[in-house]
Amino acid sequence: MHPPPPAAGVAMDFGQNSLFGYMEDLQELTIIERPVRRSLKTPEEIERLTVDEDLSDIERAVYLLSAGQDIQGTSVIANLPVLMRQNPTETLRRVLPKVREVLHVASVEMQLTAAVSFLTILQEESVPVHTYAHSFLQVILLHLEHRDTGVSNAWLETLLSVIEVLPKETLRHEILNPLVSKAQLSQTIQSRLVSCKILGKLTNKFDINTIKREILPLVKSLCQDVEYEVRSCMCRQLETIAQGIGAELTKSVVLPELIELSRDEGSSVRLAAFETLVNLLDIFDTDDRSQTILPLVKSFCEKSFKADESILISLSFYLGKLCHGLYGTFTPDQHLRFLEFYKKLCTLGLQQENGHNESQIPPQILEQEKKYTSVRKNCAYNLPAMIVFVDPKNFHMELYSTFFCLCHDPEVPVRYTIAICFYEVSKLLNSGVYLIHKELITLLQDESLEVLDALIDHLPEILELMSTGGESSVQENKLTSLPDLIPALTAAEQRAAASLKWRTHEKLLQKYACLPQVISSDQIYYRFLQRMLTIMMTNNVLPVQKAASRTLCIFLRYNRKQDQRHEVIQKLIEQLGQGRSYWNRLRFLDTCEFIIEIFSKSFFCKYFFLPAIELTHDPVANVRMKLCYLLPKVKSTLKIPADKHLLQQLEMCVRKLLCQEKDKDVLAIVKRTVLELDRMEMSMDAFQKKFYEKDLLDQEKEREELLLVEMEQLEKEKQQNDGRSPNDKIFEKKRRDTKTQSLPKGLPVSVPVPGPSSNTPSTSKEIKKSKLIRSQSFNNQGFHAKYGNLEKCVNKSSPAAYVPSVSGLPKTSAISLPDDSFRPRNASSVPPSFSPNSQLPSTSRGTGSTDTKSGGSKDAPPRKATLKSRKSNP
Repeated sequence: MHPPPPAAGVAMDFGQNSLFGYMEDLQELTIIERPVRRSLKTPEEIERLTVDEDLSDIERAVYLLSAGQDIQGTSVIANLPVLMRQNPTETLRRVLPKVREVLHVASVEMQLTAAVSFLTILQEESVPVHTYAHSFLQVILLHLEHRDTGVSNAWLETLLSVIEVLPKETLRHEILNPLVSKAQLSQTIQSRLVSCKILGKLTNKFDINTIKREILPLVKSLCQDVEYEVRSCMCRQLETIAQGIGAELTKSVVLPELIELSRDEGSSVRLAAFETLVNLLDIFDTDDRSQTILPLVKSFCEKSFKADESILISLSFYLGKLCHGLYGTFTPDQHLRFLEFYKKLCTLGLQQENGHNESQIPPQILEQEKKYTSVRKNCAYNLPAMIVFVDPKNFHMELYSTFFCLCHDPEVPVRYTIAICFYEVSKLLNSGVYLIHKELITLLQDESLEVLDALIDHLPEILELMSTGGESSVQENKLTSLPDLIPALTAAEQRAAASLKWRTHEKLLQKYACLPQVISSDQIYYRFLQRMLTIMMTNNVLPVQKAASRTLCIFLRYNRKQDQRHEVIQKLIEQLGQGRSYWNRLRFLDTCEFIIEIFSKSFFCKYFFLPAIELTHDPVANVRMKLCYLLPKVKSTLKIPADKHLLQQLEMCVRKLLCQEKDKDVLAIVKRTVLELDRMEMSMDAFQKKFYEKDLLDQEKEREELLLVEMEQLEKEKQQNDGRSPNDKIFEKKRRDTKTQSLPKGLPVSVPVPGPSSNTPSTSKEIKKSKLIRSQSFNNQGFHAKYGNLEKCVNKSSPAAYVPSVSGLPKTSAISLPDDSFRPRNASSVPPSFSPNSQLPSTSRGTGSTDTKSGGSKDAPPRKATLKSRKSNP
């Protein structure tokens, strides 16, 4: 304990009072240390606790149970399941008799341990059922009425589990027959309470005649018990009994008992009867519901406000289920009354808010407010059921104000519950989901991170409903209905980042992967993408960094502008892959792993292959080690023979590692990686049966990436055409037709090439129009709610939806396109850092060498030059 620092300008006081204060602090420390000294064992105690090491497990257990201390006996009983697995015969013969003897005088801790061990032996099926019943059942029954309630409940839970597996004859002789005497009024309350719970379990084990003759009379007797605890306990078992005896007996035997118990003088008995009636609504027919149950429930609800608040808590919890079960029996007036009753519960206690400090409020008032909070929390839980009760079409008129109050409730548990239910509410409203846009923003901006954490569990599904539902079905107008969404999402992320709850931050970043479905590519680029990169470089929590990395890769995957994609790639390579911090270089390798998963193989080889394998020369051993683990995935992106030169560079880097690596741990991993690389089979340019599914998936990814490039080009051309006069458009069309006729024969084409030689009747304008429509729909493709599994997303999409219809070429011709389509069309359209002389790596197949995959040659003019000449035309 340190004294407080002196105030500025005041000399330290070394007077007598100050010294006495320090002495008192030292005395407190001495008192704290005393129990530690006393807890040390003396040599005599250590001698008594010492056991001969030569004893077997069985002999040691017998010795400790006979002569050991209480803690040693508890340890033996806790280890009893292990002994039963190793040597069941000797354990039953020698150890279990000693356990029976010890349990007669055992402490509470030993009794609880024995109950758990006996249950574990049953669950593990260490011995046959009949052996278990012969050896353990009597011990369990003997301690059911232990004076300690916790011990009695523990043994009862074990017995209820045993009843599930015992044969009928054993149940009849060992449990049911003694139960007749145990349930009599002459027995203790504890004995009768145990009998109630056992009867509820036994009902499902016997035939209907036995139940009528032996069990139901006991049930009726206990329902009429003089003690309200017994009546309440038996009433809660009536649900299980009713499910075991069927609808007819339930109506003739159970329902009359429930009606009588619902009028009981004890509030806990009435509450148990109400809950049991609600749970059994499905068993009763319409007449019973309307003539018998509805009047009881109505009377119970009317009296609940005059009763204890605990009854209101239970009533508010079961109200949704009650309204749903009695839906067809309500008159319009009763329907309105129950709805108003629910609305009243939703605001219970809010009228008493006075803004006073909690320390000034009496404890009983605080306790009452906590109960009111529980009532409103249960009302929030039941909101989806009440929306069904009033019909979603009437939500705005009937329940919107209630929903608004719950979303703005002053207590966090209420807002937390409504955040959990928000997705269900959104689904129920369907086309009316636009009504709760503001409440979504409110919960996203909630000051409690618990509320935010509950909301983001289904955030992708909620945003998808928001973007596709509402009054307008036009996808392009989806953002106009959510003007505050982006500020709310960014503020939520910043709040999560500033807190210590990194799991909430990680989850939120993972859910942000749905944003390409909801907002535009430019909005993601300017408001979210740079933030993901910042988190990767500055955050100190590894799972958060990985979540940001994966989400950034998805943003990059669906970015619609080539310049922006190149800029992000450049930053990833320069700031992470070539960063000064080894931590950033490790995150670059994580990003490469996500790139391999999300993008096509050609994309990774074009931009990230060389920067990744260059880290074999990294000065930090951890970076080289992580790269070694990644090398098999890196090799899987190569295709032979198109990527032969990249394979040679990979093999060269691995050989250097084998020869020059000095770190023994890295070298061991390198050797294992080399063996794994040698066993790998290379993928070929042509489809192979063993890689068919993977190649097909990669083909779809590549098609989508190529289409993104073409979409951008078509949109630019559309913008240019929209700004020109009709004469300029005709002149441009003629010039393009002339240019098309002069294209080299061996050059593959990926954009529409209309002209006189075209075999299709479509005109250039019609082709561009249809492709532009597809380009607009591509950004609106349902990026499925399972954003972590991109394979499902790709498989769900139809291949034909992504393949541009090239004039005069089959639809599959887009597969053979060279990867130069990822390059900028001309140098003027790229920032200075992405000029032709830029350092952005380009290891695409066929770049600077023979492109065997696309059928090109070294002498053939590159596709980039042709597109450049086309775009340079005014």
